[in-house]
Amino acid sequence: MNSKNRYLDILPEIASALSGGKPVVALESTIISHGMPYPKNIETAKRVEQVVRDNGAIPATIAILKGRLKVGLSDGELEYLGKAGTDVIKASRRDIPFLVSGQKDGATTVAATMIIAAMAGIQLFATGGIGGVHRGGENSMDISADLEELANTDVSVVCAGIKSILDIGRTLEYLETVGVPVVGYKTDDVPAFYASSSGFKVDYRCDNPLEIGKAIRAKYDLGLNGGVLITNPVPQIYALAPEEIEKTIHDAIIEMDNRGITGKDTTPFLLARIAEQTQGESLETNIELVLNNAKLAADIAVAASGLRG
Repeated sequence: MNSKNRYLDILPEIASALSGGKPVVALESTIISHGMPYPKNIETAKRVEQVVRDNGAIPATIAILKGRLKVGLSDGELEYLGKAGTDVIKASRRDIPFLVSGQKDGATTVAATMIIAAMAGIQLFATGGIGGVHRGGENSMDISADLEELANTDVSVVCAGIKSILDIGRTLEYLETVGVPVVGYKTDDVPAFYASSSGFKVDYRCDNPLEIGKAIRAKYDLGLNGGVLITNPVPQIYALAPEEIEKTIHDAIIEMDNRGITGKDTTPFLLARIAEQTQGESLETNIELVLNNAKLAADIAVAASGLRG
């Protein structure tokens, strides 16, 4: 057995799907503990899993519980994470060994979810938005570990683009430097999480899941490490006006700087402020874009499963 695997607990349904070459989609757990309040977080997590199932794939929600790397969570484990909320450590790459050795709990970020998914043999992951270079990052050097993971870990990510609170232009430059292709699903523009367009162009446009599946297969067949970033615009009916979001973010960043909020606390603070200023509308948009990404990830996983052999 691979030494990494002794730390993994894979639900039997997921293990069976992986061994049989069936489509599996990884899902993160930070959205459960840090992304929204209880019980909305649990309701959303279950809805996301059901969307994956409804579109022909098996969902694998990932977390760290009592030091075990969990690939797939029971209803009880989902409930536990949802109720514990922000008391659960927000876990990235650097946190994993200490959570494992200390037998502690962790809600996995994009980076940590990718790592554990790769250990289990899952190559596709659906999330809301990815992290990136923070505004002012040229001075603070605040750059999300998500970008390094995309460059090095063989898991492709479906998202609604780069979070609006970040410096999208610099994030795209970083991704280009480390060789991560940015795909737009039925769009030429990089979406900006709450908004359907950031004003920046994707590297490649793909108009069907099979096209994306073939590109991912070719990447790994060629031995090119890292993931593909698949951006999927939020459905227009749920999209927020870019100029309104930008003003809210600008004001929240000033407040954040004045209060000395840095590091891991910045994203939760900014998202909370946006939710307050939009009177909860941003939370509903967040939920809808995650559901939309889960559907696309399942469609790609199903398409890619037909390419094996």
